[in-house]
Amino acid sequence: MAWSWRYEGADGATVDGPSDTFGSQADAESWLGQVWRQLAEAGVSTVVLIEGERVEYRMSLLPATE
Repeated sequence: MAWSWRYEGADGATVDGPSDTFGSQADAESWLGQVWRQLAEAGVSTVVLIEGERVEYRMSLLPATE
């Protein structure tokens, strides 16, 4: 199965982003580790890792608040 990311804005709506697909979860996560700052600067606040049609997990790109 192919792995990909879905991108969401602050309101939870899907926003446009790179449409890359990856052969493994590790490859997808490695790629995100390289580009998350650019995604956040472009207005992406949350990413969702998807394998095929199944959601693996959702993760915020916003800084942690104290």
